[in-house]
Amino acid sequence: MKTLSLDLRRRLVESYDEGKCTQAEVAQRFRVSLGMVKKLIQQRRRTGLIEARHRFSGRKARLLPDHGPELKALVGQHPDLTLAEIKERLDLGYTVGAIHWALDKLGLTYKKRRSMPPSKTAPISRKPAAAGSAAKAASTRRGSCSSTSRRPRPT
Repeated sequence: MKTLSLDLRRRLVESYDEGKCTQAEVAQRFRVSLGMVKKLIQQRRRTGLIEARHRFSGRKARLLPDHGPELKALVGQHPDLTLAEIKERLDLGYTVGAIHWALDKLGLTYKKRRSMPPSKTAPISRKPAAAGSAAKAASTRRGSCSSTSRRPRPT
């Protein structure tokens, strides 16, 4: 849903401030939800502003400020731990998703394949052959789709 323009917000508040209309009537008149009118008036009462406050929306992070250094130290010592193991070792009351988010914000990785030394084995498959090479010609059957190589059907 789009944010209401500042002009519309002003008209909503001014209409309510006149005292002739209830919040429900203001909402109906300007074709907005009653909840929007209530939130706007409450925001003005609390902050004195009616502008949109997107940067303040959402839940506030608690994991990073409280456990950020512990997470960093644990992943530094044991880079191959899974998220569930990190949660268990630090006895965290947060979800695995929250731990993932916190590690991402710290710039840490927990994937075993990235934390392990690279494999010493060579690649198994060969590189693809160049177009028109002999290897490519040997991989196709010539004449299998031509009309001369088909057997006649028994009648």
